[in-house]
Amino acid sequence: MKQHRYIPMTETDCDEMLSAIGISSVDELFADIPEQVRFKGELAIKKAKSESALTKELAQLAAKNADSRTYASFLGAGVYDHYRPIIVDHVISRSEFYTAYTPYQPEISQGELQAIFEFQTMICELTGMDLANSSMYDGGTALAEAGTLVAGHTRRKKLFVSEAVHPEARDVVRSYATGQSIEVVIIPQKDGVTDIARLEEMIDEETAGVLVQYPNFFGQIEDIQKIGEIAHDKGSLFVVSSNPLALGVLTPPGKLGADITVGDAQPFGIPEQFGGPHCGYFAVTKKLMRKVPGRLVGETTDDEGRRGYVLTLQAREQHIRRDKATSNICSNQALNALAASVAMTALGKEGAKEIAYQNIAKTHYAKGAFEKAGFEVKFGGAHFNEIVVNCKKSVKEMNAQLFTKGIIGGYDLGLTYPELANHVLIAVTEQRTKEEIDALVQEMEALHA
Repeated sequence: MKQHRYIPMTETDCDEMLSAIGISSVDELFADIPEQVRFKGELAIKKAKSESALTKELAQLAAKNADSRTYASFLGAGVYDHYRPIIVDHVISRSEFYTAYTPYQPEISQGELQAIFEFQTMICELTGMDLANSSMYDGGTALAEAGTLVAGHTRRKKLFVSEAVHPEARDVVRSYATGQSIEVVIIPQKDGVTDIARLEEMIDEETAGVLVQYPNFFGQIEDIQKIGEIAHDKGSLFVVSSNPLALGVLTPPGKLGADITVGDAQPFGIPEQFGGPHCGYFAVTKKLMRKVPGRLVGETTDDEGRRGYVLTLQAREQHIRRDKATSNICSNQALNALAASVAMTALGKEGAKEIAYQNIAKTHYAKGAFEKAGFEVKFGGAHFNEIVVNCKKSVKEMNAQLFTKGIIGGYDLGLTYPELANHVLIAVTEQRTKEEIDALVQEMEALHA
């Protein structure tokens, strides 16, 4: 066993443990299991390799992965290839953060608590909300938690969710709603945005909340002020799921009537990492602060007047009240929240604005390039990050061919919107160059011919 340097147990250790429990071999541990049901022979698995051989094999397997460092990626749909300041990995790799757990003892957790407090503060500045929690698991669960919160607060059992909200986020909302016996009603999309006229027809006094995305799944900018007014006219709460990077240039939801703003902080300093883990955020108006799921960090002073940080307002036990609980979440994504905080700090207000503007400018350039090449770009409204392009052929086949050219294609909208079969959602971030965009259009044009 000595060749396994990460398994700190020697043969002597093993013998001492066996002796302590009064047996002479490992086989004696299984003596009570009938002989006839015990497995005999060798398991059908690979033979164990030495550390160096295993390291080599794993490196070869990892090299087969395609990633946005070596391929030009136009795949977004909720997870994006954005610039990550190099300082992010340096900070989150420090042991005091990397190994930190629940900061219930503030006297030994001031660094962790301060980092979380700063995350909350920056999320509030971006969203225009009064307060934010210390993060959620991801954007989808944050939206679902918002749905259960508004149902509990209003004591109503119906949620209206826009069809232009991320399909996977809608699925998570439905999962949460099932357990709470909440009805989920889908507001259809029209021309890539929430059909406001249909919302006005459908909404009633039994509606707990209206949930929309801004920018939405298609990259379009919703008229959230109007939607919020419709919700509030019926006594409902208004929930906005928002890309925090887009809020570098868009009017914050808090200034347009949102009661709750949620989203995923992945665009700030968090890698794509095969879809997770990421970091949801959850921000509310002051009237809802005692119903926020998860934990909140507050700033205070000690007996000597020195500034300090503590968990505040809610205790873990508050979430174990069965039918009266607003949520069973009492954890957070501290390490990823720290990564987002470091990225936001490194970029600053002007840096966040600059990256957001680059996303807009490059997306508009891509739209013009596709149209010039003869492609139909659906939905003509204002958009951010993403556009919908009609390929007039199988997106799956097209993406497979693009992949051979070193290009990761966009999201196949036919997977979740049957009416948009052969349409692809193209994401263009600040990471994409003019040459890469031109190459994508040229390759798709050649495949389209």
